[in-house]
Amino acid sequence: MKTLVAYFSAEGTTAALAAELAQKTGADLFEIRPETPYTAADIKWTNPLARCNREKIGRKDVPVRGTVENWAAYDRIYLGFPIWYYGAPNVVNTFCKAYDWQGKQIILFATSGGSGIGRTAEKLQPYVPGAQILAARVVHGVGELADWIGQGSC
Repeated sequence: MKTLVAYFSAEGTTAALAAELAQKTGADLFEIRPETPYTAADIKWTNPLARCNREKIGRKDVPVRGTVENWAAYDRIYLGFPIWYYGAPNVVNTFCKAYDWQGKQIILFATSGGSGIGRTAEKLQPYVPGAQILAARVVHGVGELADWIGQGSC
């Protein structure tokens, strides 16, 4: 089974977990990057005019830079991102819409300053038709990620 860790990270937290996960599982790593990178002002969710808020409220696609090479070869995808508005950021949804998910297994890992995983998997499902989401969890650090991997949950 060929495995990929694909992730979006706004401030580096998710990136650190994704790198650790890829190293521990022997997976390939792909960073989901918006064509126009986010600035600190863009992700200041307390500002109603911030880019992250305009994208989420407007349900806007966020163009992604680059593509996963040899996508068809991957059977299992670990998909990581920070929780924004109780779900995946729009850039993750846009990423997902670009690929054929038929027959793929997905394990979601998210970072959050206060939100739980909630209905994140359910909200993401329409963007990954044909895939099976096996697990979804908010992970608060490398130690918690190691425990999750060690339990065989991911």
